[in-house]
Amino acid sequence: MNLASNPQVPLHVTAYTLTSALGAGNDATLTALRARRGGLREIALRAGARSTWLGLVDDDAVGAPLADEFAPYDCRAHRMLGRALARDGFAQAVSEARAQYGPERVGCFVGTIASGLAHLESCYLRYDPLAGDLGPDVRVPHTAHLYSATEYVCRMLDIEGPAATISTACSSSAKVFATAYRHIAAGLCDAAVVAGIDCANEGFIYGFRSLGLLSGAPCRPWDSERDGISIGEAAGFALLERTGRGGGGIALTGFGESSDAYHMTAPHPDGTGARAAIELALRRAGVRANEIDYVNLHGSGTPSNDRSEDAAIAAVFGDACACSSTKGWTGHTQGAAGITEAVLSFLSMRASLIPGTLNTTQPDPELRSPITLENIEQRVRRVLSNSFGFGGNNCALVFEALS
Repeated sequence: MNLASNPQVPLHVTAYTLTSALGAGNDATLTALRARRGGLREIALRAGARSTWLGLVDDDAVGAPLADEFAPYDCRAHRMLGRALARDGFAQAVSEARAQYGPERVGCFVGTIASGLAHLESCYLRYDPLAGDLGPDVRVPHTAHLYSATEYVCRMLDIEGPAATISTACSSSAKVFATAYRHIAAGLCDAAVVAGIDCANEGFIYGFRSLGLLSGAPCRPWDSERDGISIGEAAGFALLERTGRGGGGIALTGFGESSDAYHMTAPHPDGTGARAAIELALRRAGVRANEIDYVNLHGSGTPSNDRSEDAAIAAVFGDACACSSTKGWTGHTQGAAGITEAVLSFLSMRASLIPGTLNTTQPDPELRSPITLENIEQRVRRVLSNSFGFGGNNCALVFEALS
């Protein structure tokens, strides 16, 4: 199979799992979606700051401290990754791929913005950096270094293929799918683990607050009164393979990337970069806009982001495609947003369910895309999933149910 010469050849998604504020594992996530039970909770910030709403993963889903050979990697982010690997038969699926292809033929690509940054923050809080000593537990190479998450996953799964951390802001764990596709197309590996991880930390919370982008209420994408994001946590995985070994019934059929570089934090107001990524993803998938059943919007809930994405969606789809944002359910999981929404797309196809846009009550009349507020039960064969990041790092993915 020559993927490089035929960009429409699909990559099979043979296993996937998600842990987020909606629950640990796919079944818990789907149960929350069906019950319209969001994961955002009000959290008081440090003295002098208002409260905000965060989508935190329950401590029992995070797991115990890492021990033995993995002890140097111990931090909340890596605990979440380790526990997520054990769910939904994911580690077993990778083991079977490793046995079939060989460990050196299974790649690993992890998207994250912060990796274990929260651990480094805790060292700063406990010790005086002016004294030149962050304490004996700082472990930067194994926690805060961006590659540490990828290295930890490779060691946990005993895979030795091409590996990289992708850190392109909020598109990070969408772009891992494109990176994996290119590596497999080039013949560098036969299968790839793609993942995303990010945990809430003070850099995220107070950084977005200083930019005026952190909402004090549960985020409400596309709403006329939207005023910012709610930060969430998530760890998610998918296994991509050349063939549909073991079934799965879902494939990555197209991806599109662009970098409009319009502004450090704001998207192009006309959505030109987002539109370019979407149209490229559709062309690679060999489908027309009217063949997409559902668009999982980036839908972060900030005034400028939603307006920009709406311009792109309206230009490509008009008012003919069901759209929703799931960030009102999970919060914006930052570098893990791409994998979070990819797995939610897989669950939409599996359950014939389009999740509504939680918390949104009055759609902005200036936005033209047909935003879905209530859950809709209908067959979902093809999904477009959008992830757009700071600096104009845009990525759109097309997934298809094969049966």
